[in-house]
Amino acid sequence: MKKIVLIIFLSFVAVSCNLFDTRNAEEPDKGKSSFIPPVRAEDVIKNLKNSFIDKNVQNYIACFVDTLFANKKFSFSASSEAIALYQVFLQGWGLNEEKRYFNSVINKVPADFPITLTFSDENYSNLSGDSLIYTASYNLNLPISNADPTPANYAGILQFNMLRDMRSEWVIYYWKDTRGESLPGWSELKGIFY
Repeated sequence: MKKIVLIIFLSFVAVSCNLFDTRNAEEPDKGKSSFIPPVRAEDVIKNLKNSFIDKNVQNYIACFVDTLFANKKFSFSASSEAIALYQVFLQGWGLNEEKRYFNSVINKVPADFPITLTFSDENYSNLSGDSLIYTASYNLNLPISNADPTPANYAGILQFNMLRDMRSEWVIYYWKDTRGESLPGWSELKGIFY
């Protein structure tokens, strides 16, 4: 009798708990992404800003030229102040260095705190239908602890040379940074986090 009660009880538990039912597969872990296809040069700037907000490395790197789709390589011209401080700029700076510094930055900032990037005095100068120069003043804020010796604010002037690649997407192929008067510039940020 005890065996029958035990079998009935176990059968009831197994059926009521759906122990043997398969569950729906979970979606793969995807980082936040606000990336939009850069069919206009302005879209690249939006994607760059959003890559900081989203802390998304793939979207950040997608803002720059890919040699599979254009006959140009990405290059970065650091400010003279940063060149004097960081040897890495003397060796040349490409996409691998961009990816490494950006990963370091987003790993430094707590997940729930957005990195703030703003541009002002923006200017788009058309060179031809498929290339242009974008210039702007920038301010970049990292929400890090006051006890951290790393500077939290960066400012300066940047120049992006942009082109439309074989996919008809706009990308940055050259970046020149000029430090502002009172704060370290983006070049210093790259040097610190490289």
